[in-house]
Amino acid sequence: MNGAYTAPPDIGRWQQRALIVGAIFTVLFALGAFLDRAQFFHSYLVAYLFWTGISLGSLAILLLQHLTGGAWGLVIRRVLEASTGTLPLMALLFIPIILGAHQIYPWTHHEKMSTPALEEKARLYLNLPFFSGRAIFFFAIWILIAYLLNKWSLEQDRTADRRCARRMRMMSGPGLLLFVLTVTFASVDWAMSLNPDWFSTIYGLLFVIAWALSALAFTIAVMSFLTNREPMSRIVRPNHFQDLGKLMLAFVMLWAYFAFSQFLIIWYGNLPEEIQWYLPRLRGGWGAIAVGVIFFHFAFPFLLLLSASLKRNARKLVMLAGLILAMRLIDLFWMIAPEFGDAGFHVSWMDMVAPVAMGGLWCAMFARQLSTRSLIPINDPQYDTVLAEAQAPEHADH
Repeated sequence: MNGAYTAPPDIGRWQQRALIVGAIFTVLFALGAFLDRAQFFHSYLVAYLFWTGISLGSLAILLLQHLTGGAWGLVIRRVLEASTGTLPLMALLFIPIILGAHQIYPWTHHEKMSTPALEEKARLYLNLPFFSGRAIFFFAIWILIAYLLNKWSLEQDRTADRRCARRMRMMSGPGLLLFVLTVTFASVDWAMSLNPDWFSTIYGLLFVIAWALSALAFTIAVMSFLTNREPMSRIVRPNHFQDLGKLMLAFVMLWAYFAFSQFLIIWYGNLPEEIQWYLPRLRGGWGAIAVGVIFFHFAFPFLLLLSASLKRNARKLVMLAGLILAMRLIDLFWMIAPEFGDAGFHVSWMDMVAPVAMGGLWCAMFARQLSTRSLIPINDPQYDTVLAEAQAPEHADH
């Protein structure tokens, strides 16, 4: 590791605090399993999809960065790599979903798969052994891609071998295509199958872009933290945050496009088997959340991100990133929770505890990964360009 770009000591303290918070809330959340077993697994699924989304979204952005290049990707690469390093943890945390599948997924109840079409679907695809096997396959692919990208990136630091950059670039094109396919199937398995009668061809793409947006918002938050400390304060410039803000704007618009396209197509078709998914989500408290998502997940961020000065201001951009992260969790809750009850809008205390418990463990592992590597890929072909820009007079205006 190049000592000039070692993670600041604050990362170690952050790891300890995250681990303590995660442990405390995990114990509290575990008590919920004895009080309401079904609600425990329902809340667990929402929290799991949220934090797994940051890990996988970071993998998508990492692949995109290697494919396209650019200084914006170089300064955040190690944050993305550290986020992908949490994938083994998320693979381990998938085990409770398999164990609690009977509490989560209706297709595990034979009496609920009563029609011939549903029985055939359950027999061929929606059955627990095949479901578990597919999850193992998905994680094997994701972890392998992340492992190779991390390995070659760190090897490039040690050896300055230009072939490492070439390998990462050559893998990124096929890897991104494979990522989209596997995430699409994973979203169908883990979320859309909560309602076996309903389907949407855009659903998988919604998860792809939503998870990428979650990861980018988290990365911006971490970069804002690092930029206020050595050594990143000497490297990161306002134009880097401006590039990240532009990418966030693109992701916000893509998410809105996919979400609205799905709603418009289903609304225009007005078929009972399709509108059943939206009807409960547009009434009562769920309807209020839907309106909030429209304004605070799309309209408000969209208008703010049009401002070039805001995108160049790390403090303001990180506040917006925090809002988007919160809205991503709320939107995920809106998509998942209505499938678990017929009593209308309901929020359990476990819905709030579960994301904190899992997030504490996730952030502790993320901080550990980040502290073991140089914060800048010092032997990357673009490093000299980034360093020269950092030494330019504009850097003083950061």
